[in-house]
Amino acid sequence: MIRDKLPFGEDSEADAPELEPIGDERISFDEFQDLDVRVGEIEVAEPIEGADDLARLEVDIGVERRQIVAGIKGLHDLDSLPGTRVVILANLEPAELFGVESNGMLLAAGEDADLLTTLGDSVPGTKVR
Repeated sequence: MIRDKLPFGEDSEADAPELEPIGDERISFDEFQDLDVRVGEIEVAEPIEGADDLARLEVDIGVERRQIVAGIKGLHDLDSLPGTRVVILANLEPAELFGVESNGMLLAAGEDADLLTTLGDSVPGTKVR
């Protein structure tokens, strides 16, 4: 593992998480520009009946309100999510999961679905570049 410094004051590689290697396949800058990644604000978060991990979210993305299905039910307290600003992929084609249509993808990191959020005050709908 190549690391000059471990994050957050960790002092041993034994404490570092096991990371997947970065793949050799690359996308072009034009392909990257095709991704519509935006800031959204969760307005509603509720479990999907019969699904162990899935939650139905209503997310304000500035120009509209989107319904997104995300695999975060067992990893986050859904009641605490409204008001949270998150990062979403807005131009993913719709998919149906457990009978619920999803119109985007909530971006999260790792096995614990650490939600990608904003540090500043980016308003819903702001494009991520």
